[in-house]
Amino acid sequence: MRILHLIDTLDPAAGGPAESIRRIVASYPSMGHVGEVVCQDVPGAPYLDGLPFTVHPLGPRSSTFGRNPRLIPWLCTNRSRFQGAVVHGLWTYSGYAAWRAFGGRVPYAVFPHGMLDPYFKRAFPAKHAKKWLYWLAAQYWVLRGAERVLFTSAAEAELAKQSFWLHRWNPQVVPYGATAPDGDPEQYRSAFFAHCPAVADKPYLLYLSRIHPKKGCDLLLNAFTRIAPHAPDLQLVFAGPDQIGWQPELAAMAERAGIAHRVHWPGMLRGDLKWGAYYGCQAFVLPSHQENFGIVVAEALACSKPVLLADKVNIAEDVRRAGAALVEPDTAAGTLHLLERWLATPPVTRGQMSAAALTCFRSNYDMKENAKSIIRIFEDVARQPAS
Repeated sequence: MRILHLIDTLDPAAGGPAESIRRIVASYPSMGHVGEVVCQDVPGAPYLDGLPFTVHPLGPRSSTFGRNPRLIPWLCTNRSRFQGAVVHGLWTYSGYAAWRAFGGRVPYAVFPHGMLDPYFKRAFPAKHAKKWLYWLAAQYWVLRGAERVLFTSAAEAELAKQSFWLHRWNPQVVPYGATAPDGDPEQYRSAFFAHCPAVADKPYLLYLSRIHPKKGCDLLLNAFTRIAPHAPDLQLVFAGPDQIGWQPELAAMAERAGIAHRVHWPGMLRGDLKWGAYYGCQAFVLPSHQENFGIVVAEALACSKPVLLADKVNIAEDVRRAGAALVEPDTAAGTLHLLERWLATPPVTRGQMSAAALTCFRSNYDMKENAKSIIRIFEDVARQPAS
């Protein structure tokens, strides 16, 4: 079976969906299937080099919406080669193009990747009003025409119904997560410490995601400022791309608080550096205001790390029940309490949380299970009698 994945960009700096595609499609060959990706990146983009699957970059895009006059003709020409397709994300031309080119011909599924969370309606009401126009004209019909709309948790599936009163589709909750590293943890740690020597042999908490207000970076920095006097050796690492130029403001906050020497900004981490950051930390922290899943949470669990999460991370409660997480509200008080609880956690309990983290990952968040779920959807369609 040959499956096509559609996404605007495979740039890792764009966040979780680009990383998830890499892991899903790379898993297909071990199951006897083939995956390809069509994106709107510019041919020759450096992050497309060395990928273990075929990529069709049709960029550049002509607008923020991503309208690309080459996409629909390419899909129509190539659709006979695929037994199924998966659209990643909403509010982009890729979904519209799949609906127009594949509807009734090639079954497709849609991964909203949290973009139907009502958080966005509350946080950006003017933008939400504009989305209503596109929802009625196209986006709703993209979802309505999909064989399945794929959610990463029951919580995400329920929240998706709250964004627009017009909602009718075929939902399915599928396993989601990450692929565990298979190298030597000590080598990973050494690579990261060479990149960020200021935290070598020091205890640190790790934030690894986009530097963005939605992620609660300011809450974490302010909470760390409050607990820093009570843990004089503890460091804080903010790793991730600064897409909106917010890092200088956060760094200035740390400087004014007198803790700049304990807050570190190694930038975006990939490969050995990323895994080394996980393996070297005490715990992973994500105080996000909205997170449909959080691949970074699964990655931390795969490295046997306890996770400190805001309750708006949709899998937070599941991980807490598994004994691998502390969870508090996505507020200033909640984030402070999260760090205070971690400092008060005895070493024995921390060790138990570490063991529970790896068990939780293996049982729930191995990305190979996601790839199997996608294949099963299209196999089921293939077995259905033609209408």
